[in-house]
Amino acid sequence: MFWDKVSGVYDLFENIYNKSVYQSTGETVAKYIKNTDRVLECACGTGAISVYIAPVCDKLFASDYSVGMLKQAKKKLSAFDNVRFKKVDITGIKAKDDSFDVVVAGNVIHLLPDPQSAMKELTRVCKDGGKLIIPTYINGDEGTNKLAVKFLEKLGASFKRQFDVESYEKFFKDMGYEDVTYEVVRGRMSCDIAIIEVKKSL
Repeated sequence: MFWDKVSGVYDLFENIYNKSVYQSTGETVAKYIKNTDRVLECACGTGAISVYIAPVCDKLFASDYSVGMLKQAKKKLSAFDNVRFKKVDITGIKAKDDSFDVVVAGNVIHLLPDPQSAMKELTRVCKDGGKLIIPTYINGDEGTNKLAVKFLEKLGASFKRQFDVESYEKFFKDMGYEDVTYEVVRGRMSCDIAIIEVKKSL
């Protein structure tokens, strides 16, 4: 599995290529989390966002499909006793409906063959009135993200789609999400963070 193979060097790559965005994304996500929140993070990777969530939430359930990435995340968050780790398929989360106050999925929906199914599953496990926080790398005018994508694809990564600001917002609008705000963390590879207020009530 590609992500298992690169898990040991992924932080190094990100910090060399895109350090300011890599760090600022976690800081921005953490602003939307309260100290009473139960948080599910899918596709936690090496824990780059997790280390900003853990200090500000009640409990964090960090998950990823890659065992290698989870090992790295466990090392990075070893100082926190409010974090649990589990291998999870984002399209089939084994949790009850309305289990979490906040659900985070960073830099993953562009990798999925069916991101709509993943979003429905994330919404299912999030409480009514809770938040979905979905950071995703986007293409900018300078095209540097496209170059990075080509490099990673040569190594074996599989990108199903690429977003810019407009197509990213259209993705959520087409799915019927209405109460969405966006924060763009700009840098060499910018990250657009969608903050969705979950409304299940009629």
